Amino acid sequence: MSQPLLLRHHRPFLAFWLARVCTASGFQMLTVAIGWHLYALTGSVLDLGLVGLVEFLPRVLFMLHTGHVADRYDRRRVAALCQVLQGLVAVALVFGSATDNVSREMIFVLAFALGAARAFEMPATQALLPNVVPADLFPRAVAAAASAMQAATIVAPALGGLLYALGSLWVYGPVAVLYAIACVLVLGLASSQQVLNKERASLESLLAGIRFIRSRPDILGAISLDLFAVLLGGATALLPVFAKDILLTGPWGLGLLRSAPAVGALAMSFWLARFPIERSVGRIMFTSVGVFGVATIAFGLSTSFWFSLAVLAVLGAADMISMVIRGAFVQLHTPDEMRGRVSAVNGLFIGASNQLGEFESGVTAAWFGTVPAVVMGGVGTLLVTGLWIRLFPTLAKRDRLH
Repeated sequence: MSQPLLLRHHRPFLAFWLARVCTASGFQMLTVAIGWHLYALTGSVLDLGLVGLVEFLPRVLFMLHTGHVADRYDRRRVAALCQVLQGLVAVALVFGSATDNVSREMIFVLAFALGAARAFEMPATQALLPNVVPADLFPRAVAAAASAMQAATIVAPALGGLLYALGSLWVYGPVAVLYAIACVLVLGLASSQQVLNKERASLESLLAGIRFIRSRPDILGAISLDLFAVLLGGATALLPVFAKDILLTGPWGLGLLRSAPAVGALAMSFWLARFPIERSVGRIMFTSVGVFGVATIAFGLSTSFWFSLAVLAVLGAADMISMVIRGAFVQLHTPDEMRGRVSAVNGLFIGASNQLGEFESGVTAAWFGTVPAVVMGGVGTLLVTGLWIRLFPTLAKRDRLH
């Protein structure tokens, strides 16, 4: 049986995949609803950036502990508990919306709680995948798991925007249900072959992930490239402003803008699952990051809703190539007993590029304007790409993942 067919008939992976769909859908719907809710309450571009900062803070505060927890305890239970906590955030918004009691401060508190849950969930989930599928299926499993995220990111933001037009309760209620389903699926996974780390929490143990990455220049280069490129080039925090003030659409338009990158990413993930990248992985990764920067500039300059959707789709496809190469490379070159801690550091970098990037976008937009902020971010991504090729030449010249 071919590898794609083996993966489709691998029941533990299918349960893992569906759980990822549920959690990704819940988070994307929450993100759209919270962004529009907050902008409607305050009308502040800076507040949109502050939400990203507040959500990112737990990754910094708990960075040394999140990976240790994923390596020391059953990753299934860690992930399930985090999904319960995220569901409770949605429940709190249900009650707040029902009583018309959602405030700016409440949104910030819940964003912090959401960020804390996701800070522990990400390393546990990333490190769980190698325990679910055999090594020979792992590169395809990474692409297929990424396709779950992107499928959810296509449908969920658009659905969230449409439901929000009916009322915020129509978004927050279904989100709570999605997290409950994900929790049940993860807990139902068979006992994994996880190698538990028996070390007690100590500074030396907690810093092991950072030391491991520093000792592997190619891993450091791959992770840090994503950090700085997406931190500068990300424009998602400003999408409510583009939807409302530049492209002149409503919540439904915001949902489509949030979904557009995932359309390109999903198409690319299907292609990569069928035809995985096996040669010239370094050159392809750097090229994809450069395309990401060019697409960001094009989006910032666009005044056409449909052209904006198109370039966001290109942006998402380019990001998917980089993400799959980076994710497979890091996991394949990390021992199992270290994967949680390494994934925690990787998660911090991803969180910094996304949530801290949202804060950077909000501040830059408040200082220079929305369009200049996005264009400057795209230029910054191109500069980082060129600099990283010089700083990490062996990564740029790497031919294979293994």
